[in-house]
Amino acid sequence: MSEPLIAELGELLTLEEPIRTPDAGGGAVIAWSPVDTVWAAIRPRSGSETAIGDRRVARVTHEIWLRARAPVTPAMRFVLGDRLFAIEAVLQAGARRQWLKCLCREELL
Repeated sequence: MSEPLIAELGELLTLEEPIRTPDAGGGAVIAWSPVDTVWAAIRPRSGSETAIGDRRVARVTHEIWLRARAPVTPAMRFVLGDRLFAIEAVLQAGARRQWLKCLCREELL
């Protein structure tokens, strides 16, 4: 898909990063901390459904486009209301690399 028009950046997303805090058992607890809010375009890419045990699980992937900004990494995620988008890859796009195209997987809360 081609890069979006500025007018298509109609979703205000929260970009979050994981914060690991050691616990008493030698492991870690992961909490999510907001980094920034960004205007973005969300474009569905594909969807599938599979059975895990006795239930059906849907998998939906999206492209999330935003203006290039300070580091966005696959360790981060986007939040829109009660929707979570785990970032799987970040690509620079555009003739002047002015866009980030994030390939994301939507997760259930």
